[in-house]
Amino acid sequence: MSLDLAQRLEAILRAAPSLMTVMRKVRDLGLPDWLIFSGAIYQRVLNHLTGRDPDFGIKDYDVGYFDPSDISYEAEDVVIRRVAAAFVPPLREMVEVRNQARVHLWFESHFGEPYAPLTSTAEAVGRFTCTMFAVGARLEPDDAMTIVAPFGLEDLFALRLRPNPTRGEARGLALTMENARRRWPELTVAR
Repeated sequence: MSLDLAQRLEAILRAAPSLMTVMRKVRDLGLPDWLIFSGAIYQRVLNHLTGRDPDFGIKDYDVGYFDPSDISYEAEDVVIRRVAAAFVPPLREMVEVRNQARVHLWFESHFGEPYAPLTSTAEAVGRFTCTMFAVGARLEPDDAMTIVAPFGLEDLFALRLRPNPTRGEARGLALTMENARRRWPELTVAR
C-alpha cells in the first residue's frame, strides 16, 4: 500500500466528524479485532475527491469484529446491543456490527455464494466485491489509525471500480457497480 495514499486516506477520515465519533466510541468498547469498513470508509474518499459533503451517501457504519470464542447469534446480539447502547440517534441506528467469525454461517443463504470461514476481520475486507470497497480502518488506543487495504488504495483514489481479483464476477457485482456509479458518476469501471 502506498504510504502517501494511506496518509491521504487517514487525513480524509479524520476530517469526517461523524466517522471519528463512531471510531472513538467503538475503540472505547474494546471489541476484538475490529474495523470500520465498506462505505463508511471508501465513500468518504469518493466524496472528498468529487467535492461532495463528507457524509453524502453514507447510510451506515459497518463495524466488523472477530471473536471465534462464541459464534452464536445470541453472543453476537449481545455485542450488537452493547454497541447500540453506546450511541445516541441517529448514529445508534446507523452503526451495524457483525462478528466476522460467523459470517460463513449466513452468507451463502443471504448472497447465494459460498463463503469459507474467516480468520480475521482484515481477511473479510479482502473478500469485498470491488477493490475500492476493500478498505477498513481502526482507531488505536494511542489515536494512531490502522488502515487495511489488501488491494492497495490506487483504485479508490483513481475513482476506479474493479472487481475483486480473488472473487471475479461476484453475484450482484454489476448492480453494485451501477449503484455506485449512480451516486458518483465520476467513477470508471475497469475489468
